[in-house]
Amino acid sequence: MEIKVLGPGCARCQQTEQIVREAVAEAGVEAQIEKITDIMKIAGYGVFGTPAVVIDGEVKSVGKIPGKEEIKTWIGK
Repeated sequence: MEIKVLGPGCARCQQTEQIVREAVAEAGVEAQIEKITDIMKIAGYGVFGTPAVVIDGEVKSVGKIPGKEEIKTWIGK
């Protein structure tokens, strides 16, 4: 599983990355988590609000900090 957290590095983006990492650890799934800060790469996903979460190429969240339980539903646990 490939998870990307999109954002320029603001506090909300950092918090989203932390919650994603915690959800993955708690769910016990194997996932590669990558932080994308390049604005052009972020725009390439069609995302114009951050933070955003992309799982296996599918945009799951834009412009908000998702909850840990919500993330777990996305990763199948």
